[in-house]
Amino acid sequence: MSAPDRTLPGSLRQQPDLDTWIRIEPDGTITLRTGKVELGQGIRTAIARIGAEELDVSVERIRVETADTSRGPNELMTVGSLSVQDSGSALRQVAAEARQVLLELAAQRLGAPLSLLRVEDGRVTVSGSERATDYWELHGGRDFSRQVSGEALPKDPAQHRVVGRRATRIDLVEKLRGGAFVHDLAPDGLLFGRVLRPPSYGARLLELDSAEVTRMPGVRGVVRDGSFVGVIAAREEQAVHALERLRELARWEETARLPGDEHAHEHLLAQPRQSFLVTGGTPIAGPVPPHVVPPEAVTTLRSRYLRPYHMHASIGPSAALAWIDGEQLTVWSHSQGVHPLRYSLATALRKSPDQIRVIHAAGPGCYGHNGADDVALDAALLARAVPGSPVRVQWQREDEHTWEPYAPAMCVDLCGSLDASGRVIDWSHEVVSHTHMGRALPSRSHSNLIASWSLESPLPPLRSEPRLALEAGIHRNATPLYTFPRQRVVKHFVEQSPLRVSSTRGLGAYANVFAIESFMDELALAAGRDPLAFRLDTLHDPRARAVLEAAAQRAGWRGPAGGGRGQGLAFARYKNQAAYAAVVVDLEVDRESGEIRLLRAVIAADAGEIVDPDGLTNQLEGGFIQSASWTLKEEVRFGPVRIESRDWESYPILRFSEAPASVETVLIDRPGQPYLGAGEATQGPTPAAIANAVAHATGLRLRRIPFTPERVLEELANGARSEA
Repeated sequence: MSAPDRTLPGSLRQQPDLDTWIRIEPDGTITLRTGKVELGQGIRTAIARIGAEELDVSVERIRVETADTSRGPNELMTVGSLSVQDSGSALRQVAAEARQVLLELAAQRLGAPLSLLRVEDGRVTVSGSERATDYWELHGGRDFSRQVSGEALPKDPAQHRVVGRRATRIDLVEKLRGGAFVHDLAPDGLLFGRVLRPPSYGARLLELDSAEVTRMPGVRGVVRDGSFVGVIAAREEQAVHALERLRELARWEETARLPGDEHAHEHLLAQPRQSFLVTGGTPIAGPVPPHVVPPEAVTTLRSRYLRPYHMHASIGPSAALAWIDGEQLTVWSHSQGVHPLRYSLATALRKSPDQIRVIHAAGPGCYGHNGADDVALDAALLARAVPGSPVRVQWQREDEHTWEPYAPAMCVDLCGSLDASGRVIDWSHEVVSHTHMGRALPSRSHSNLIASWSLESPLPPLRSEPRLALEAGIHRNATPLYTFPRQRVVKHFVEQSPLRVSSTRGLGAYANVFAIESFMDELALAAGRDPLAFRLDTLHDPRARAVLEAAAQRAGWRGPAGGGRGQGLAFARYKNQAAYAAVVVDLEVDRESGEIRLLRAVIAADAGEIVDPDGLTNQLEGGFIQSASWTLKEEVRFGPVRIESRDWESYPILRFSEAPASVETVLIDRPGQPYLGAGEATQGPTPAAIANAVAHATGLRLRRIPFTPERVLEELANGARSEA
């Protein structure tokens, strides 16, 4: 029998001190600390369940503290669907180690061997006797003062009583009562701030006489530093009214610097680029060989797929609370990375990082880099004007829509060849895009926080660089999981983006999987094959095959139909190393209006061992709905000067009435297997499943997102003309 693997999870290898992660409190509870943050993905619930399982206590005894720069582990960013996969794995080992220490203490106190000890909700008893103690008597309020060794083995999955069972999320009650979000924080003496954002990129403030505003009711001050302007008031509505007046009084200089959304992809493709051959999911510096169609090819297809700029479009606006006490600045933020934000704030404010504490507080869901970091600097700049008073700043809807970092536009060109038997013998994938990594990262001389660009002594933004890491950014999921005899994947990085861009849920995976899985259907049609069977012929990973077959079986797979109703499927393994997901969509297309109506969706997923079935289901279904909204409705509109998508009318999202009447999820549990991140697993398969269903319903192949009624009617008309 082989020795157990005692390799510590990555987060623990960097920070092995047990007290960093766990504390036995004197009041009968246990605190677990994670460096990840709660974005609505249910990480607090998952970690509480993992800890309760390994420690043999009830979930109600577990308190989960999320990221705080003053305590707990530094796990950098909450990104990439890695919360449970990384932090969950680390805390599983932490809890197992703590339990082992506590049982050794109990054995000494009770004078019994470990083999006779039993634990029930933290109470330790000796079999066959009345001797007993508990975790809190043994260790309440004290430090462990030791490092995690990896010697303690987590439970065998067969012994699980908490993990894998359905339960209620632990954070719902406080959210429903209105006390969980950064927007709800109301310390004594709270003041309210609003910031006057420029009307467009690069706009320069020429004139602003704010004397009138300083005399408005409740206004405590107007802050101006270069083109940065903010107002502080005693009440929130007073701050809003003051902002409206500032906007009327301000005179700006603007320039036409944008290509316009109708020319976004032409502009992208016309820019200088850096090109990299992607091998095994990793870009390689060096010359990129040209693509050559093999001589044995009988059929060769070429298709181009386009993704527009997309917003996070968080339902709630970004907000932060800042408080300066002496030299110490404390910021409450819904940032995805409190430690990187701390260093970015230090640079922008010319302070030492030691003078700044950033505490995570829940905010609107983002799944990517939205305005959370930017508003943190806004709040800090205003708080600096009123030391000793906490200031909460909330963005307006227009701020959120026009200044958040967008998902960049993408262009994917695919070429595939079939031999005489209809088998894929050659595959080429080329993807062109801007960076997906525009976050506020530590730097001494640059800043990606937008307020810092407007200051009297501005900091320039960080220069975007091509990311050459495994499955990062543009090339995420550009490598198909299918096995082809010849395969070529190329990443083209375009440095200059006309719009502010950064990370959005799935990064490049959304467009890459949309292209791959749409093209697989196109090749299947050319080969005269059923799309499901065509995929399974070249898919050798048994877990990948299992999710495809499970989704198809639950959906009653019937393949191409016609007559206005269609069924489409698509599949991916997120980053080719996280969760597997397959999506089947039933829909109908109204040829008169061009409207696509989603009728039913079936999702099958394998995320390794399941911690929280409800949480996993929520992530998969939520990812489908958001991705469907991107696919059918969303596109950032902009003219030569300004962003035109400024509200929910100019940037519509999927409504409840437009969601499928039925969304079903099939979970394939793998007890004992590593946790696999699932938060972004359905982003890529969803647009392809919709596109494939439209093609099966109408014969119309949609390759440019979003599939709006206007675009569907245009394509139908083009198809009718070509047939004539």
